[in-house]
Amino acid sequence: MSASTTAMASSPSATAQRAMWDRQWRTAGIQFVVFSIILAFMYGDVPRVGASGDALAAFYGAHRTRILIASTLAGLNTLNLLWFAASLRNTLVEAGQEGWGTAATVSSAAFGALYSLLITIGAALAYSIAGSGNGALASGLNDLAWALAVLISFPRAMLIMSGVFGLWRAGMTSNSLFTVGVVAVVLGVLGGTTWLSGGFWAPDGDYSRFVFLTRPAARAGW
Repeated sequence: MSASTTAMASSPSATAQRAMWDRQWRTAGIQFVVFSIILAFMYGDVPRVGASGDALAAFYGAHRTRILIASTLAGLNTLNLLWFAASLRNTLVEAGQEGWGTAATVSSAAFGALYSLLITIGAALAYSIAGSGNGALASGLNDLAWALAVLISFPRAMLIMSGVFGLWRAGMTSNSLFTVGVVAVVLGVLGGTTWLSGGFWAPDGDYSRFVFLTRPAARAGW
């Protein structure tokens, strides 16, 4: 059997295998969303912006094990995001939308970096910092985490936008789904403007908590 014949015989198998992996990677996006919702409940009601060192020590001391487990699972969930973004890029490139594919890669990398930093801060507070007696450091890191929760809105919105616009331009999604996607993009961008010092539009306000499940805030007692 010649080399060309062997290549032709193996081509359908290679194509089927690639299609199988593409399906697996695409479902990773759904898994990321589902696990993000689960993790939001696992983390529980974290202290709000401006929480004192004593409040942080009490919270993370009482929930240390749960927070560390949630942090580990959140780190693993980041892989779902990256696998999904890689699949999305391949799909967009094959559909002739290389620009949107590049946007998906860049935005997923930025989102993954900020998401990982957010996870790291929570894990560090739970592991030792909150209980170290350095209340100023713990409070500063807690406020930094809330700031990251706001800023992460932009790469998240860009990732959604790259998929929504790229697939729509390629004729791979309907106008109704495109409209839903545009609404999600707008809501995501608005999440990056939640800088009021308190209330609904604060970093720890109801908009951030319920629209994108960003760091559920604790009751006023913390």
